[in-house]
Amino acid sequence: MTVTAYTLAVALNLFCLFLGYRFLFQPASSAAGYGVPADPAGDAGAYLTIKGVRDGTLGLVGLALLVFAGARAEAWFMLCVALVPLGDTLIVLRHGGTRAVAFGIHFATAVVVLISAALLFAV
Repeated sequence: MTVTAYTLAVALNLFCLFLGYRFLFQPASSAAGYGVPADPAGDAGAYLTIKGVRDGTLGLVGLALLVFAGARAEAWFMLCVALVPLGDTLIVLRHGGTRAVAFGIHFATAVVVLISAALLFAV
């Protein structure tokens, strides 16, 4: 179970880094994939950059916690960070995105993050 817990945590953190990169360097396609398209050349540009920085930072903090503080600290981090995809679910629903994206991507991500937290607590 330890290998699974660590592997899932690392994968989720690397995925956050990837999302951050995409929102910084491919904002239009990233926004569409998020579920609420936005024009990076318009008023949404700053918000897309903020999302890129947020996601990238969460990935880096998660990896640092796992490496330097251990599984228990990472578990608490994952538990708290699960609020982000839950909030993203509501954002997509409130701003015209589809239920399939809201629940199939964002809510499902929250569930996986919570599973990761549970596995890390069990280590």
